[in-house]
Amino acid sequence: MAAHDSSAVTELCRNGRQVFMDASQLLLTYADNILRSPSEEKYRSIRIGNTAFSTRLLPVPGAVECLFEMGFEEGETHLVFPKKASVEKLRKVRDRIASERNKQLNGSSTPVPEAKSPQLAPNPSLTSRPQQATDDKQATSTFLASEITFFKTLQSNFQHVQVYELPELQQKAREQIPISELKERAKEKLLQAKSLDSDTTVNEDDFLMLELLRWFKEDFFHWVNSLPCGLCGNETEAKESIAPSAEDLRWGANRVENHYCKNCQHINRFPRYNDPEKLLQTRRGRCGEWANCFTLCCRAVGLEARYVWDSTDHVWTEVFSSSQNRWLHCDPCENACDKPLLYEVGWGKKLSYIVAFSNDEVVDVTWRYSCKHEDVILRRKEVRESWLRETITGFNKTRQQSLTELRKKELLGRLIVEIVEFMSPKTPKPGELGGRVSGSLAWRVARGESDLNSKSVIFVPSETEKAAKRFHLQYNIVENCYTRVSNQNEVITSWENGVWLAESLCRKVENDWKMVYLARREESPSARIGWKFECSSVGLRVENISIRTSSETFHSGIIKWKLYSLETQVEVNADKNLYSYPEFLNASEVILEAELSGGEGSEAWQHTQLFRESLTKKENSLEIIVTLKDP
Repeated sequence: MAAHDSSAVTELCRNGRQVFMDASQLLLTYADNILRSPSEEKYRSIRIGNTAFSTRLLPVPGAVECLFEMGFEEGETHLVFPKKASVEKLRKVRDRIASERNKQLNGSSTPVPEAKSPQLAPNPSLTSRPQQATDDKQATSTFLASEITFFKTLQSNFQHVQVYELPELQQKAREQIPISELKERAKEKLLQAKSLDSDTTVNEDDFLMLELLRWFKEDFFHWVNSLPCGLCGNETEAKESIAPSAEDLRWGANRVENHYCKNCQHINRFPRYNDPEKLLQTRRGRCGEWANCFTLCCRAVGLEARYVWDSTDHVWTEVFSSSQNRWLHCDPCENACDKPLLYEVGWGKKLSYIVAFSNDEVVDVTWRYSCKHEDVILRRKEVRESWLRETITGFNKTRQQSLTELRKKELLGRLIVEIVEFMSPKTPKPGELGGRVSGSLAWRVARGESDLNSKSVIFVPSETEKAAKRFHLQYNIVENCYTRVSNQNEVITSWENGVWLAESLCRKVENDWKMVYLARREESPSARIGWKFECSSVGLRVENISIRTSSETFHSGIIKWKLYSLETQVEVNADKNLYSYPEFLNASEVILEAELSGGEGSEAWQHTQLFRESLTKKENSLEIIVTLKDP
């Protein structure tokens, strides 16, 4: 075979000397084993999950292609050299690799005699392989290429999560986390939970996880859409990427964004660091940096956590709850816990592969995050399911060799529980129905992950209300507007513009019946709406709060109203009468919330209605009165 006839060997030779020498040695070993012992079946197949293959050949351009040129073909979980393959072709590619290897060993830049391959023992069952169509070979190579890429992703993530176990790195994380404060708040929340439900199984770690999630989102890490200019402070815009420096690469930043300032032409560098130690310092980024650093923080405070990768471009964390014996979804970007259907239902993602990585195991957790399994299966075309199962099993078998039998048994038990969970039918919860909150609105809309109807209005006393120490808000469903009576009768148009949260709700006008109300969107199994009032930022506290609201249910529809603060929660009467709730004395913020669910048949969404009123009436549907006091 002439040198120019082997594009794969040519590509292999373009690698650095040490990479080439290592890969070529393994390729020669595979070829020589077949040539020396053609009757040994074990030499004719290479498991894709094999450590030597995955670390010494997969990452090297041209290496796997050399195997194809030798005659290897794709099997279920292996590359196979079939008995019908052309041994002469294998020999020629093998000798070409040996020749190039000799050149590099001898430091020669001119051709040298090709090294001879071992003689093939006679075997009448070996015949030349019939010529296959070029497009068939290309199809095989293309499909395997996607599995190789997928394998590298799995391998990279599985290796990366080991860094979270480094004692010195965990210590650096603990130095950043107010652990004592978070644990104290967790204890308080646990006591409150037990006072409301003495039979609860949740424990302090469950609340520590929630407190850590809140602290990470609100106090520690920062989202980056675009950097402000480091010279003039103006907004920047993304340009083409910049080559990473040696310092960037040291911290895993293979990609550096250019946030360019049109005002002063300054290039603002934004390295996308992948080292959690560096992220403890920078404390900024997008979902990759958030999940990376948050998973480390979970491990640093003693929580069992794993990093979750979604092939549709998102990452987050899972934390194991010993009290509930299950893994809980935790997204630090969203401050969301145990809302696994958030991405598919709330964000509208078309999911396909979601994989969790911990120090001990890899688990395909796709099914936890979907209630549309048939749709997901149709999209899982990147790799073969049998290959994925075999590959994950291989990873786990290798990693778990050093574990105790007790730990192996524990992991197996958890996996069984997960499989049952994956198979169980799922119904979206109210908290899983909203759009994404992290990132700019433009960024969320561009990704199709924003619920443009969702608002986040918080009522804070104005100067007038602060002086009068009174907040008074009314909403009229017929006119579809709020009146802020205590602020000189300020009018706020449309129900959406006064809510703190709104998930899967719409205003419905029945012209034939001359009625109007708020209801779930059609086909939505549940919905939620809430109004929030906050006064601590203006130096006041709640003295008393009074609420008047209304709702109606039909058939098996359910509406639950509640009023709650950081310390207290009560049920709210919804019969159009004004009720006082003195339990909120000294509260700094109060939230009124309604959850809608249930109903029957295709019209179930219509069986839960808020503020149902005749179009001919002008009565207020909602009234909130808060009297205020000094702390």
